[in-house]
Amino acid sequence: MVRFLRPLLRGTTYTRLLHLWVPMLIVSVWLFIDMSTPWVPALVLAPVGLLPAVRHGEGVQARLLLTPGEAEPGISEAPSATWRDRLRTVLWLELRMLLGAVAMFATVWLPATAFELARCAWGHAPSPELPLLDALPPHPAWALLTPLPLLALYGAVVGLGELITACARRLLGPSAAERLAALEERTEQLLERTRIARELHDSIGHALTVAVVQAGAARAAGDPGFTERALDAIEETGRAALEDLERVLGVLRESERPVSARPTLADAGRLLESARASGAKVDAEVTGPLAALPGPVSREGYRILQEALTNVLRHAGAVPVRVRVAVSDGLLALEVRNPLPAPIPGPGRGSGLRGIRERAALLGGSARTGPDEGDWQVRAELPLR
Repeated sequence: MVRFLRPLLRGTTYTRLLHLWVPMLIVSVWLFIDMSTPWVPALVLAPVGLLPAVRHGEGVQARLLLTPGEAEPGISEAPSATWRDRLRTVLWLELRMLLGAVAMFATVWLPATAFELARCAWGHAPSPELPLLDALPPHPAWALLTPLPLLALYGAVVGLGELITACARRLLGPSAAERLAALEERTEQLLERTRIARELHDSIGHALTVAVVQAGAARAAGDPGFTERALDAIEETGRAALEDLERVLGVLRESERPVSARPTLADAGRLLESARASGAKVDAEVTGPLAALPGPVSREGYRILQEALTNVLRHAGAVPVRVRVAVSDGLLALEVRNPLPAPIPGPGRGSGLRGIRERAALLGGSARTGPDEGDWQVRAELPLR
C-alpha cells in the first residue's frame, strides 16, 4: 500500500501535472473570446513550433518540471537546428496540448463525480450539470462507487505524467548531431584528464628526480660550495614544479577556462640548466626557429624533452648528455642521448617512455626509445602541421 501511494509523496508528480496544465491557460483565454472554436489554439501552435527558439523554451520547461533534479534527463535545451527538429517540436506542442486537455478534464470532472456519488449516497439528488449522473436515484449503495473516480484520478495524474515525460524525451531529446557533439565534448574531457595526468607526471616527476639527485650528490660531495649550488637548484626546480601544479589545479577548478601559460620549447633553457645543476654534462644544440613553432608542437616538445632528461637523471645519474633540437622541413626533431651505465632490460619500459610515445602519436608524429650504439636514445619527430 505504501509503495502504491509513493508517487503522491513525490514532488515530481505535481510538477508534471503543472506542466500539463500550462497549455490549458492559453485555451482558457481563447474560450473566453470564442467558445465555438476551441481548436484554434492547436492550429496556431503549428507555425509557432517552427521557430527555433520555441524548442529551447520547451526544453527548459520540460527539464525544470518533468525531470527536476536529474543530471541527464535526455531532454535538449538547444534551439531547432534542422527541419526535423522543427517538425518534432510542432508534434510535441500538439501532443502536449492534447494530453493537457485530458489532464484538465480528469482533474476537474473525476473529483466532481466522486462528490456527486457521495451526495447521492447521502440521499441528495445529483447535480444536473454532470452527464450520466443526473438520472441517478439517491441510494446508499452509491457510497461503494465513490472511491472509483478518485482511483481513476490517481491513475490519470501519475500515468499522464509518465507519458508526457516519455514523449518529451522522444520529441525534445537531442538530435543525432547534438548527440555527436556531446560525445565529442565528453571525449575532449577524457583527453584533457589524460593530458593533465601526463602533465603532473612529467612536471612533478622531473622536480622530484632533480631534488633527489641533487641532495644525494651534495651529501656525497661534502663540499659547502657544491651543496649551496645544489640547494639553489632544488629550490628553483621546486618553484617551477609548484607553478605547474598551481596551473593544473586551476584548470581542474575552472573546467571552462582554456589551458594557457604552459611551458614551451622556448623555455627549454630552464630544463638544461636544471640537468646541469644536477651534475649532468649537457651538450645542447638547437637549430631552427623555435619561437615560430605551433603552440601544441612546442608544448608537447617541451614535455618530451623534460621526460627524457628526467629519465637520464633517474636511471643514469650525472652522465654526459647530448641534446639535439632541430626545426626544418616542416618537422621538429628532438634527440637525447646518454651513455648506458649498465644493461637495461628491454627498450621503452616505464610510464614516462610510454608518455613520450603517446605525446608524439597525438600530434601525428613518432618516437623511438632504446639502446643505440652503446647509448640510450630518445628520439621524437613531430610534424609542424
